[in-house]
Amino acid sequence: MATTDIFMPALSSTMTEGKIVEWLKQPGDKVARGESVLVVESDKADMDVESFQDGYLAAVLMPAGSTAPVGETIGLIVETEAEIADAQAKAPSAPAAAPAPAPAPAPTPAAVQTPAPTPAPAPVAAPAPSAPVVNDGRIVASPRAKKLASQMGVDLATVRGSGPHGRIQAEDVEQASGQPISVPRVAEGTAPAATSAGAAVAAAPSAPAGNSFGRPGETVAFNTLQGAVNKNMEASLAVPCFRVGYTITTDKLDAFYKQVKPKGVTMTALLAKAVAVTLARHPQVNAATTAAGMAYPADVNVAVAVAMEDGGLITPVLRNADRTDLYEMSRQWGDLVKRSRSKQLQPEEYSTGTFTLSNLGMFGVDRFDAILPPGTGAILAVAASRPTVVANKDGSIAVKRQMQVNLTADHRVIYGADGAAFLKDLADLIENRPESLVL
Repeated sequence: MATTDIFMPALSSTMTEGKIVEWLKQPGDKVARGESVLVVESDKADMDVESFQDGYLAAVLMPAGSTAPVGETIGLIVETEAEIADAQAKAPSAPAAAPAPAPAPAPTPAAVQTPAPTPAPAPVAAPAPSAPVVNDGRIVASPRAKKLASQMGVDLATVRGSGPHGRIQAEDVEQASGQPISVPRVAEGTAPAATSAGAAVAAAPSAPAGNSFGRPGETVAFNTLQGAVNKNMEASLAVPCFRVGYTITTDKLDAFYKQVKPKGVTMTALLAKAVAVTLARHPQVNAATTAAGMAYPADVNVAVAVAMEDGGLITPVLRNADRTDLYEMSRQWGDLVKRSRSKQLQPEEYSTGTFTLSNLGMFGVDRFDAILPPGTGAILAVAASRPTVVANKDGSIAVKRQMQVNLTADHRVIYGADGAAFLKDLADLIENRPESLVL
């Protein structure tokens, strides 16, 4: 009997275990080479696991909701239908599925812990599109799409899928329902850093809706994403860091942003571009410590910290940011944010940053220090831009908009003078030549 094991895959270089979100096939189902068999939640993304051969799914050894280490056998595939019973008889008993977490007090989108029940058909506001792609009579949809459909009363049979192979995504359910779903709290990076305190607070959400935070008196287990973030933060404690701050006047940056905003440029792209151009002149600040010594990346890849609605954070990467056109970078950022909220980023899209940018400006934060992500040499914390009374060089008094930026750096590879020189040049670019960012 030819039996093939389905292993828990390593979906990223940092992944040590994965959670089975959903089995797309059931024991006895026929599978084709390259066909998705199950959905696995890695440290920061939900990804389909495909079959490497034609055959039949004989046994599920780890049910949905279970967590398994990378390399663990989680299912069996056989070549012929006649071999299914024999494989099932020899397979070890599957453990019980992990209990579902307590439901949130309000029906807001949250991280998928277990497969959502198939929603009952209900009328939708939008006209029914063409039938979605089905697999052996089963509608192909992401776990989050199923959960949203259940919450919004949307019949998945009426939704057209825009994902791979016609798979229904959360955005498709949103469009079909006519009801907007909450976007992730992109607290670090999407709103303009140059904003007044009042406007910043008004733009911030009043409560952390749609996340995995519990109610008073509850204890909520860390989800996979939060667990990965926790491990990274603990690893950062072993790094000898120093912190240095700089006050930057943003009047010219604010004026330039007003000019390019109608063309689709975001403040995130603007700040990332300014940081990247400055990093190109300061390769030491773009470097990182490795076991072999100081590694100097060939590219400048700016990661931007994004707070997820289900807890934890992710760092989508703007690759080659110093050489990418500002308008193109803004389009890339919009796509990255859209796919990060549905956990559809590929590992290389959130794990290849050489420098990290964290922006809490929209919350009206005066200043803060960021924790250094593992594998990088520095992270820049950007606070709000506020009207400030300042003294000019001639002794006169004026009101200018200023923001505080704080650099956290690995002292093994970046020294104080390196960080100070980088911040000085970044301030010079933002204060005097922001229009050069489009060149």
